Amino acid sequence: MEFYGATDKGIVRKENQDMFLCEDVRITGGILLAVCDGMGGAKAGHIASTMGINVFRDSFFKDLDPFYDEKAIAQSLINAIQQANTEIYRRSCTDPECSGMGTTLVAAYISRKDAIVANIGDSRAYIISRTGISQLSRDHSVVEDMIGRGEITRAEAKTHPNRNLITRALGTGPQAQTDIFFPTISDDEWLLLCSDGLSNIIPDIDIMHIVTGADSVKTACENLVQQTVVRGAPDNVTVTVLKK
Repeated sequence: MEFYGATDKGIVRKENQDMFLCEDVRITGGILLAVCDGMGGAKAGHIASTMGINVFRDSFFKDLDPFYDEKAIAQSLINAIQQANTEIYRRSCTDPECSGMGTTLVAAYISRKDAIVANIGDSRAYIISRTGISQLSRDHSVVEDMIGRGEITRAEAKTHPNRNLITRALGTGPQAQTDIFFPTISDDEWLLLCSDGLSNIIPDIDIMHIVTGADSVKTACENLVQQTVVRGAPDNVTVTVLKK
């Protein structure tokens, strides 16, 4: 398996509040990926995403059992996300400059036999093949809920005034409500995690063509970020790509 990550502050934002993680889990032979997109003002958003990645990573490795199975790995992901939520929420409650801060998080553990994805917020996970792309995660957002109720179409959601409002995030309450997925990722397929700075600008079909047309995951990440910048990049953009 090969993996890579890239990020850029974009054209409009003064600071990059996105963070990402790409790391070998040598004890189990797997790969750990994650993307966080912070919110809550310039300073607080960066603090939230940094804490999200760092606490999640440290908690996952501390909790990991070398005699693991899929269920144990999934529980380690959940525990790490909850620990990150607890620490971000505590900081937001005790530091006035961080009041109300939070962050999205989408994370994945991939090995030759297991694939586990967790998300909270609207950062996304996609599975890509040479013939198609499918969004694995479900956005926790106002417009996604409106689509589910049949109030707006997916096309209308792209320009809806509330399209950036999320309904779940790390650190905004004492408990984190996380979705867990157990996808099947075949050989010669890609797993992509990204912030909404990518998915709001690059259509899914274009993401597929950029990834499948690249000669490596490094090139795929760099081309995705570059194309987002070329198309205006009004937000920070972050992407990680793993090829099975």
